Amino acid sequence: MILKAKFLIIIFLALNCQAQSEKNKFNFGLEIKSIDSELSDGWFQWGDYLLSIDTICKTGSKSGKITSTKCGKFGCIAYSIPANYEGKSIELQAYMKIKNVENGHAGLLLRLDGYGDILQFDNMKNKKLSGTSDWQKYTIKFDYPENAEKIIIGGILTGEGEAWFDDFTILIDGVSILDLEPNEERTRKISNFESICRNAEIPFDTILTQSQVQNLKDLCLIWGFLKYYHPSVAAGDHDWDIELLKILPRVFYAETKQNRDSILFEWIESLGTFETNNDKTYNSEKVLFEPDLNWITNSEFSDDLKAILVEIKKSKRPKNQHYIALHRGIGNPDFKNERKYSTMNYPNAGFRLLALYRYWNIIQYYFPYKYLIEEDWKDVLEEFIPKMISAKDDIEYSLNILELIGKIHDTHANIWGWSPLIQHFGLRLPNVKLSFIEEQAVVIDFFDNSSEMATDLMIGDIIISINGILIEEIVTESLKYTPASNYPTKLRDISSKLLRTNDSIMNVEIIRNSNLKNITLKTYPTSELKIYNHQDNDTCFRLINNKIAYIDNELLKREYIPELWKKIKKTKGLILDLRNYPSDFPIYELSRYLMPNSIPFVRFSQGSVENPGLFVYSTTANVGRNNKNYYNGKIVIIVNETTQSSSEFHAMAYRVHPNAIVIGSITAGADGDVSEFYLPGGLRTMISGIGVYYPDGEETQRLGIVPDIEIKPTIQGISDGRDELLDEAIRLINQ
Repeated sequence: MILKAKFLIIIFLALNCQAQSEKNKFNFGLEIKSIDSELSDGWFQWGDYLLSIDTICKTGSKSGKITSTKCGKFGCIAYSIPANYEGKSIELQAYMKIKNVENGHAGLLLRLDGYGDILQFDNMKNKKLSGTSDWQKYTIKFDYPENAEKIIIGGILTGEGEAWFDDFTILIDGVSILDLEPNEERTRKISNFESICRNAEIPFDTILTQSQVQNLKDLCLIWGFLKYYHPSVAAGDHDWDIELLKILPRVFYAETKQNRDSILFEWIESLGTFETNNDKTYNSEKVLFEPDLNWITNSEFSDDLKAILVEIKKSKRPKNQHYIALHRGIGNPDFKNERKYSTMNYPNAGFRLLALYRYWNIIQYYFPYKYLIEEDWKDVLEEFIPKMISAKDDIEYSLNILELIGKIHDTHANIWGWSPLIQHFGLRLPNVKLSFIEEQAVVIDFFDNSSEMATDLMIGDIIISINGILIEEIVTESLKYTPASNYPTKLRDISSKLLRTNDSIMNVEIIRNSNLKNITLKTYPTSELKIYNHQDNDTCFRLINNKIAYIDNELLKREYIPELWKKIKKTKGLILDLRNYPSDFPIYELSRYLMPNSIPFVRFSQGSVENPGLFVYSTTANVGRNNKNYYNGKIVIIVNETTQSSSEFHAMAYRVHPNAIVIGSITAGADGDVSEFYLPGGLRTMISGIGVYYPDGEETQRLGIVPDIEIKPTIQGISDGRDELLDEAIRLINQ
């Protein structure tokens, strides 16, 4: 009897331990900590503050603590679990204690990720919790999306101070996640996605054969063609990114061309049937260039594969497509439903190829200046396939993307706001503004003129080397990673990065008055320098004398013009300074006063949703009105490499005035409304989305606004503090 009782006690204890183990399957209380780990088991660090496990706690014996550091930006102690629970809402509860938090905030963090993107996020920044307070319970709650894959919880601290976190609880529809069972369907979806991602991986050190490169090239051509041409794909019936990741390893490892074509043919057939429309026509007189689809019939594809692709070309596609639309009233492309995969700083090879394929096909079908690319765009694809696969980290991946972007020669195209790349180029700068004058890197100004940030440099100094490396070498290395429409604009952008560094000091060798000199410069975080506060004027208008008016186009507003006109109309000359980017769009309002009649100044082209890859001339725009009292004085328009996009458009409009002359140097050569999209890793980029031409069809892209009189600043003029372009404008009016 005693033995039986002992046996029952053992069974009870075992079941109770199992139940307790199920209840404690997540280390939400931070109590479980391995001896050799710095944080509690399962918890990890984001940011660069000091994280530790502390004995000051709400319950139990452990809590998570974040302590600010002088050189850091933020700290976060985080924990991740699968989002494989069914529900409509999710709530995070936890206790937090703070001490001396200032110049920032402390808070809980709840983030939901799905398919590589952040779906929901809150870190209580809007609560502005700071100061000192004892343990309090806080809550974050929002919708729980069906496509969530991962739940990330934690505590965060920015600014200065200390913060403690304890007793985290996750509720789905008000029920603790500890009392819920994972949903089998959600678990299966998450597992399938992870499996697809793993299968699409190719080791970065793989040496590709020529047939493998060709397979991946042909896959890109067909995948992009189907994306925009196949009716069911265009309608959004298939997750086209996932379809690529699924088919990619099969095509990549296909042993023969016949086997590869068979795989591709069966894949296309599985997408479903479609109707064909043989009556598609368009006015050939308006065509700028037609879709580049000759590769379908010129390839060595099997007869079956060629035939089905030709039929898809003639297919009847939906008017409202899933991945593409044209913005109403403008016509530039809207790249819809393109996942950012922003949680993947270094995407695996499948996603790196997805980045290449997405970008390549956007240019192939929706870049209005594709015909101006100097290389065969299909050869560029073949060049970058091995580069994408061999990229061994996030920096090499993003530099490859930058180099790819540079191939289209569009100043609108770049990568913006991507932290790893920003850090790679440098987070610090000396208090110096540079520009290339007479092909030399010249000091033209300082970001901050306060005595605390003074340097030993002088305006007009020529920098010939940085930390022992010649400027010519730095420029040569930087060119391929500096996307721009033309060389002067590349130099413009390189000048802004020349002195970027992550070091606290740098050494420069300069020439001043024909003498060599070495100078050590202190550097500052870019946030401490007034990098973008480049406009020193407090007004857009001034009278140089009673005969000459001057307008700074950056500050000009439409509502100012009627009052300004009262002063302008009495002058014999007007200078329009377009060496900037306008904050308004005063073209049509100002032109009503300037022009004698309505004059055409620009022509546009745009792409097609129905016929992807087709670009046609659309409309022509005019400026001015019938006006007997128009401005009959001289108009001098000043431009240079900082004149870009909208500013170039302004120059085109004002140039049609009968007494206008353009002086300066070639502009940035990127006109037209931009279209934004993302690449895996959350890389944000853009392209010029519509074509902009003079009425006779002459391009402005790449060429820029070509001045009637070329005049550039000189080093001597910079040293003397003279604006030589403005001086020339005044001379021309007085002439």
